Amino acid sequence: MFKRFRKNLFGLPEEEEQEAPDAPETLSEALPSAPPDIRATTAKPPTAARDSAPAAPPPAPTTRPSTAAIAPPIQRNPAPPPGGVILPPASDAEAERDAEAVDQESDQPRSGRLRNPFRFSLGRTRQLFGHVNAALEEADEITDDLWDELEEAMITGDVGVQTTEKLMVTLRERVAAEQLERGAQLRDALKEEMELLLGEPEPLVFSETSPITVVLVVGVNGVGKTTSIAKLANLLKRQKHRVLLAAGDTFRAAATEQIKTWGERVGVPVISHQHGADPGAVVYDAMQAAQARAFDVLIVDTAGRLHTKFNLMEELKKIVKVLQKYDAEAPHEILLVIDATTGQNGFLQAKQFVRDAGVSGVILTKLDGTARGGIAFAIASELGLPIKYVGTGEQIQDMASFDALQFVDALFDEA
Repeated sequence: MFKRFRKNLFGLPEEEEQEAPDAPETLSEALPSAPPDIRATTAKPPTAARDSAPAAPPPAPTTRPSTAAIAPPIQRNPAPPPGGVILPPASDAEAERDAEAVDQESDQPRSGRLRNPFRFSLGRTRQLFGHVNAALEEADEITDDLWDELEEAMITGDVGVQTTEKLMVTLRERVAAEQLERGAQLRDALKEEMELLLGEPEPLVFSETSPITVVLVVGVNGVGKTTSIAKLANLLKRQKHRVLLAAGDTFRAAATEQIKTWGERVGVPVISHQHGADPGAVVYDAMQAAQARAFDVLIVDTAGRLHTKFNLMEELKKIVKVLQKYDAEAPHEILLVIDATTGQNGFLQAKQFVRDAGVSGVILTKLDGTARGGIAFAIASELGLPIKYVGTGEQIQDMASFDALQFVDALFDEA
């Protein structure tokens, strides 16, 4: 189980509104770690039964669970704020129809897409490992040249120098302790160590105490953050969750339009304000809408880069402060989006967010194409963060929960 980074940069400003509760001084207090086996407990609200008489009125709207224990009193049917957008709730029949359409789209066969979701995406990295993989399989003895080829392949595949050194030291110790002699034995040992390094799968954490699970998505511009939010919303919707999106990146003109377009395509409502609006106000309206209409997952987009007169961390503090007025444990996940194609440059950007934003997990994007999948090992080893999802292609359904065994198998697959 990986360590969660919790920094104390999300403390509240000294001057607060009188109605705001006392905020935690440290990020670890603001974002307490949840048990690893948390499961979603929010049930879908029942729908009123249809009367059999010919002149019967239409079905009553769905009811919402009580949230009095976690949130201040609010209006049950709040009016849309100036500039805000609250889409009308979809009926149960429409939601089921949308889910079936997405399922049918994802079930269509695609060229190069096999059962292992990572095999097609890791094609380039597998080419880098190809010659050393064949050498390990055929070598009758473990030579210095074989060690050199293995080390070069890992560094070229963006595993990283420090992580590669750790793996090489561990492998040499295993070869000596277990008296391994053949290249195939070294290959099997390498796969085992890589799987151990990546760790056990860590699914998305859902709140046990609140009917609304809040996921905050962070990352620099251009890493595929908005697309990843849409893919995650689509994945959760297929799992029968009621998902709402908040367009919190109000500082980039195209961000709001992009997430609204994705929301329409996926069939998920989006709460948005005008360009340049306060992100905290967007999140406030989104929480009200989520409570009033019984959504159980709220995904919040955030700005990746702000104007020089603003501070990114201060804006994130505002968002967390607003969320914690409704639920002291929110956000329940802070997911960092990392572009796999940037290699070690993206890794350096990730370090900055981990230090300042209290990230709890990673979404690795653009793994297909020119990406080098070795960065996954650097993330696990040097950041200590679990990779929760991986973008495996360009289609809306091309997102998979991360699995270390499948990932390593795809890396060494010779077919």
